[in-house]
Amino acid sequence: MNRLQHATSPYLRQHAENPVDWYEWGEEAFALARQQDKPILLSVGYSACHWCHVMAHESFEDAETAAIMNRDFVNIKVDREERPDVDDIYMQATQIFNRGQGGWPMTVFLTPEGKPFHAGTYYPKEAGRGMPTFKQIMAAVMDAWQTRRDQVNHVAEQITEGLQRDLLGIGESGSSLDADLLEHAFRVAIRDFDPVHGGLSRGQPKFPMPMNYAFLLSMARYLREESARQRALEVVGFTLKKMARGGMYDQLGGGFHRYSVDRVWLVPHFEKMLYDNAQLSRLYLHTWQATGDPFFKRIAEEIYDYLLREMQSAEGGFYSTTDADSEGEEGKFFVWSLEELRAALPSEVAQSAIAYWDVTASGNFEGHNILHVPAEPSQVALGLGISQEMLESHLEQARQTLYAKRLERVPPALDDKILTAWNGMTIASLAEAARVLERTDYRAAALRAAEFVLSALRRDGRLLRSYKDGRAQLNGYLEDYACLIDGLIQLYQTTFEARWLQEALSLTETVLGNFRAADGGFYDTSDDHEQLITRPRNLQDNAVPSGNSTLAKVLLQLAAYTGEARYSAAAEAILAPLAGALREYPLAFGEALNAVRLLVYGVQEVAILGAAELPETAALLQVLHKGYYPNAVIAHGAADSADFPPLLVGRSLLNGLPTAYVCRHFACQLPVNTPEALHAQLSL
Repeated sequence: MNRLQHATSPYLRQHAENPVDWYEWGEEAFALARQQDKPILLSVGYSACHWCHVMAHESFEDAETAAIMNRDFVNIKVDREERPDVDDIYMQATQIFNRGQGGWPMTVFLTPEGKPFHAGTYYPKEAGRGMPTFKQIMAAVMDAWQTRRDQVNHVAEQITEGLQRDLLGIGESGSSLDADLLEHAFRVAIRDFDPVHGGLSRGQPKFPMPMNYAFLLSMARYLREESARQRALEVVGFTLKKMARGGMYDQLGGGFHRYSVDRVWLVPHFEKMLYDNAQLSRLYLHTWQATGDPFFKRIAEEIYDYLLREMQSAEGGFYSTTDADSEGEEGKFFVWSLEELRAALPSEVAQSAIAYWDVTASGNFEGHNILHVPAEPSQVALGLGISQEMLESHLEQARQTLYAKRLERVPPALDDKILTAWNGMTIASLAEAARVLERTDYRAAALRAAEFVLSALRRDGRLLRSYKDGRAQLNGYLEDYACLIDGLIQLYQTTFEARWLQEALSLTETVLGNFRAADGGFYDTSDDHEQLITRPRNLQDNAVPSGNSTLAKVLLQLAAYTGEARYSAAAEAILAPLAGALREYPLAFGEALNAVRLLVYGVQEVAILGAAELPETAALLQVLHKGYYPNAVIAHGAADSADFPPLLVGRSLLNGLPTAYVCRHFACQLPVNTPEALHAQLSL
């Protein structure tokens, strides 16, 4: 067992029995490299990464390869999910070395000062794949280190200088944050929409990127032309149906796999990430609100039920990931043979399931079948000569039986560390779903998670990043604060308990005091964080929204609640320098565009007064819960007595009845008492 046996990260522990003399990221490793004048071999990955497992098995478990690594390098293993700062810095370097390409496992060679001089991703053990082997790469690196040290140092200095340049100013100059920018970004975003299979590109692989679809969906309320608004709904609705009917969606257990390797959403990488399902559940929930189509509600509920059933810990927090592999094979847990379905199900039920999920003897994935839904249920029922109701009955029986049968298999490994940012996303989605879908179990789950994070992952008022086995560690990053603030705002709007909004405001003050950059934006790390070769500042949205984008969004919402102009000014300082990039590369800035939407069209500040137990109060709240109002924030309090948040202060009942105020920038329309009048004001 090497040093990684003491790590909290399940990914690092996967490497605890390697013959490699691994170190965790830290001063001990760098001091040894300086002392022995050795380069550092940095390997970055995560527990659900298939090719990380492949390289580990081929190279890191191989005694001969490990001996070379131990002789020539100081070897550091990093979990990118625990250390997004390290991952971000060296992924940028990897992309510089590889013409914009990067991925995991990430393999970077560093000077003892941490400066990168060569980088790549997966390297095979054996020749024949059109790329150098891992041993060849190590030999070439050591030759350069020993014979061309000046050249190595020059490259390392150049790359490090490049990393220290901010991305601000990318894109055309002179752009403004206005409605024209948002409409232009919308047109660019849908330019390569796939009209056959859905998605915002026509190639492969396809990633879900929920924040981009959230932006498109929200623009269906704000685009000036009716045809464009309809187009927004069509693009989002069509894509989300294709995704949920594909193999990327777990047809039995609910929840989405990471991404599809093909154009048709059929074959996924089979890992399931908490952050994907937190974002996608919220997107499907909003799409149901916007369209009224029950399909989207069903998918949202299936994702939520999966999260509560399989991903919530006994303590209340949500786990990070389930792996792609089981028993050494990718996807083995999730796929089926024709014979397995026939053996598990009654004849008529099996016939329906086989037709609906397109199960064949030859299969669609390495001789087995990934369950998917290529045809409309009505077409399947017609082909079987049964009613659609009978088909649905058969499918429900098949889902329950096959899910139970699947539980008898060896499951994929669970990465049971609990990350603050990803839990913040999950809290936000569950809290919103609790009020929209009237699900007390979702409400309870969101409350338990919030209580857990604020108690177990906070020390001396500061957030920590990661928790496992009773141990919380690592300074919280900007995304941890921003995502948790988002969750707490949503929890307030579900419970109307002042505590949650007050907690959000407290965390916001920490961010403003410890993360701000000189130009008004924000760094990903606090001012008292470990010093790295550069202070990371990720401005683009990737699989998760950037900390800056989420922060801009929640700052504008908090400004609406409190009237604090410094919050909205801080949000604008984040977004204004990105205006040119937002116009040219909208698909890289989906969450930033969602924040710009709040800034440009204004937050709808909705204050509801009236006793919570009165049906008239509930009727007003129902308007907000059932409709889709992406720019709205809601405050509720009893009449004439509310002193927090400031959005409620000074309001009074109209005609002695529960009353709604709809405002923008604290300029309000006339108060109203009826759901119809409130809906009309919200629709303006």
